[in-house]
Amino acid sequence: MLKTFIVFFFLFISSLGLYAQGIHSAINISGSLTNDQNKPVDYASVSLLRATDSTIVKGALSSETGSYIFENIKPGNYVIKVTSIGYIKGLSKTFNATGEVGTITLPTLIMHEASHSLQTVTITASKPLVEHQTDRVVMNVEGSILAAGNSAMDILQRAPGVSLDKDDNISLKGKQGVTVMINDKLTYLSADQLATLLRSTDGNTIQSIEIITSPSAKYDASGNSGIINIKLKHNKQSGTSGSVSLGAVKGAKFGDNTTITLNHKEGNLNVFGSFSHNDIIRVGDITLNRIINNDDGGSTFFDQDIHRQSNSHNNIYRFGADYETSQKNTIGFSLSGYNNSSKWRAANTTQIQSVKGIADSLVTTNSDNPNTYKNLAINLNDKLKIDTSGQELNIDLDYVKYNNNSFTQYNNNFFFANGSTQHPEQVLTNRSPSNIDIRTAKIDYAKPLNKTTKLEAGVKYSNVKSDNNLQAQILNNGGFINDTTQSNHFIYTEKITAGYVNLNKQLANTSVQLGLRSEYTQSSGNLIGRNTVNRHYIDFFPNVFINQTLNSKNEISLSYSRRIDRPEYADLNPFIYFLDPFTFRQGNAFLNPQYTDKYEASYTYNKSINVSLGYNHTSNVITGVVLTSGDKTFATDRNLNSYNVYNVDFNAPYTITRWWSGNVDFNGFYQEYKADTLAGSKVNTSKVAFEAKATETFLFDDFKGELTGSYNSASVSGVDHFKKYYGIDAGISRLFDHKKLNIKLSVSDIFNTRKFIVSSQLLSNYTFMQKYDTRVVRLTATYNFGNTKVKARQHRSGADDEAERAKSN
Repeated sequence: MLKTFIVFFFLFISSLGLYAQGIHSAINISGSLTNDQNKPVDYASVSLLRATDSTIVKGALSSETGSYIFENIKPGNYVIKVTSIGYIKGLSKTFNATGEVGTITLPTLIMHEASHSLQTVTITASKPLVEHQTDRVVMNVEGSILAAGNSAMDILQRAPGVSLDKDDNISLKGKQGVTVMINDKLTYLSADQLATLLRSTDGNTIQSIEIITSPSAKYDASGNSGIINIKLKHNKQSGTSGSVSLGAVKGAKFGDNTTITLNHKEGNLNVFGSFSHNDIIRVGDITLNRIINNDDGGSTFFDQDIHRQSNSHNNIYRFGADYETSQKNTIGFSLSGYNNSSKWRAANTTQIQSVKGIADSLVTTNSDNPNTYKNLAINLNDKLKIDTSGQELNIDLDYVKYNNNSFTQYNNNFFFANGSTQHPEQVLTNRSPSNIDIRTAKIDYAKPLNKTTKLEAGVKYSNVKSDNNLQAQILNNGGFINDTTQSNHFIYTEKITAGYVNLNKQLANTSVQLGLRSEYTQSSGNLIGRNTVNRHYIDFFPNVFINQTLNSKNEISLSYSRRIDRPEYADLNPFIYFLDPFTFRQGNAFLNPQYTDKYEASYTYNKSINVSLGYNHTSNVITGVVLTSGDKTFATDRNLNSYNVYNVDFNAPYTITRWWSGNVDFNGFYQEYKADTLAGSKVNTSKVAFEAKATETFLFDDFKGELTGSYNSASVSGVDHFKKYYGIDAGISRLFDHKKLNIKLSVSDIFNTRKFIVSSQLLSNYTFMQKYDTRVVRLTATYNFGNTKVKARQHRSGADDEAERAKSN
């Protein structure tokens, strides 16, 4: 039935395109803008005027290359008008758009710099919070009050369709398996390490967040629910310019953040860099209640209360340069990384009861966990414009290295119910150095075959090695000795060879993108001295995207894509990792990749209001489960047979008055997990759930206010059931010193309501509650200095598939 519907919909859209062509001939009008130095003029306001009465027909912004385009224009006589800060208004000569279907390319319009001062002119312009583009949704973070002082993780939670669970795993429209990229590059981190990075990334450095639910074949096939691309700010100035941001944070404890960005552009050389430092203290409480069924038919109750505090010191840096060797060729390099440290302290008290509410014994575990995280990423790139038609070649070479060191000491004490010592203290240590080396090479080629057809093709090779050496010791007679039963050395290697081809076709009112990507994977997981699991497999990932413009305000689209999620590196490590005397973490060397087929149909009104319907089928879905053996509980991962999601999404901006605007996002979905057998049980869980977010923006002269609310209903994830959670955030800002200085004050989770509650009764009977200090006050001051005319080149590197799966135990 579904396949029949897809075929019918494709035919329907094609017929609409043919029908529309029969009604009238639509024309595309394109052109470009340069200044007196023959440099592109970006983000200029371009208007298409009717020549007879100067009525505005359409408006647009010029791109970073100075180009613009107006689509689906009726035949007639027109004039192009251009305005941009720092330039005299530009007007083209009157031209005639004939009735022939195709694209009219106008002569380059030269913009002349204004010679008089603009100090007395005040122009206010801002992008909407959420923009719907052809293949993605863009959340414009730059300029938002709630971005100031917040981390990338805090901001990500407010993005349309995005949510987090108790372990900071990111979901998109109710589905996990999101690929997270920063400046078009994967982060090469697991969920917990990615959360550390995002929490240490200052929101002041973020320009926008792109949400791509149906990526083209050009992107790596990982990420079954899509891609989230976090775009960091790139300075736009010629000469020397930058910004300085200072912030203070008050939750349960005080924190601070500092960010400095600099950019220098002179002639053909552009040099850029940034540095961020923050000190973050997080305090949280966890309650874990478990019921263990005994062999005699009775039950034992384990009630745990855990208080945790982490002190993090984070330093993140970026540095790079681009050089135009000619008008057709640009070479560049970038160096980025971080040097972070943190220390977790946890106090864990476990009551063991044979009768609920009456303790038989008591166990306390105090743990200290200092960690260091270091990362270095180097990218070399070359962009060659082969000709003026748009034919170009991009080459990227990347090297990424992670050094993570974790040390934990557990002091376990055992008591009877009356408080007397049951047996001597047990002291354990785990030292877990983890090293990850990633090398990638990528070539992308693009060639316009004609004015309406473009071919893209490319190849990529990646080589990853993850080395995790867990060294356990136990205190014995006043000294620590190696515990070989709790130690292991796991080396994982993976090589992926990939190639893709994309074909883009633009008709009068219909655009079609067809793509195919193939990836050949070779992997080896070696638990030194114990066992080795080798794999090699080849996969094909097709994608189809069709967009039909019905008229100037209405368009519909349909897409299909196939995606893969490979297991995180450390999740393949089969050894058992100690958390407390009753709780352990265990990997699974036999985890298989999961595959997702994704279908989506959407309708967009006036480039702003969007409604979409989607269906996702995931086979071999990787799911976290909790299993019991005696009085011990093991957290691990298993493959379930399938996971199906049906979703409807609605997003719309609105304006109430001149000073009050907003945006609302609603995502409803039906989830369904199935497994024929899992630890002796059959899994068949389902749930109707929804997420809702709304942001209100208020503008008064130099003041700006924002109010954001979010609500997540109860949902399921595998065998786990999540309770509802919600919260409200607010902020206000004011501009000073000719809008160079911006002071922002914000409060997250005003009513302190955000907490996670998870329960399960299928494989294990447990309830988990986690509450961190989410009510946080932030005060941030940002000062911008320098010129504001020329934007630095933004570049996408080739290191963009292996990131999120790197993990150290």
